[in-house]
This record gives sequence, structure tokens and C-alpha cells, in this order.
Amino acid sequence: MVLVLGSVVIQQGRMDDALRLSREHVVRSRGEHGCVSHAVHLDAENPQRLVFVEQWSDQGALSQHFTVPASRQFVKDLGALAAEAPTMSIYEAQQLK
Repeated sequence: MVLVLGSVVIQQGRMDDALRLSREHVVRSRGEHGCVSHAVHLDAENPQRLVFVEQWSDQGALSQHFTVPASRQFVKDLGALAAEAPTMSIYEAQQLK
């Protein structure tokens, strides 16, 4: 399984736009092959920060996700609302039983 953790601090006054874009992206991504889960959260300590948590079946599924034109457009559109550079970390994980 592949885990993706990302975050972005949004410009003041732009959170409604960022949430709309993010929710659309999350819902769309959940329908992609290999998407186990995909969610966006508001940071309880920084109300201008969105946190993304994704689970993908494998690296191939995640790589395919990155090629989807709507995903690339989302990154561009959300980046335009960012107050600072977004972060993203990708991990290969094994679920412990």
C-alpha cells in the first residue's frame, strides 16, 4: 500500500475556494482505480491549513492518478490559492495485523 500525506496553507480569505476544489478532487479521486481512500481535513491548530491523507493500492495506481488531467489541474488551481509552497510525502507501507 502507498500512503500520501500532503498539506497546504491557504491564503487568507480563500479557504472556501480551496475547500470546494479539494472536495471535488477528493470525490473524483476516490473513483479512480487503486484508490483505497482519499480525504481532506482542516488542521485543528492552523485554520488556514488543509491536510490530505490518501491510500493507494500500489505505486502504479498512484502514478496513474498523477497523470489524470483533472488531478494536474487541481494541483495548479490549489497552488494558486496557497500562501506557501504545498508539501507532499509518499510512503510505501505494510499494514500490521
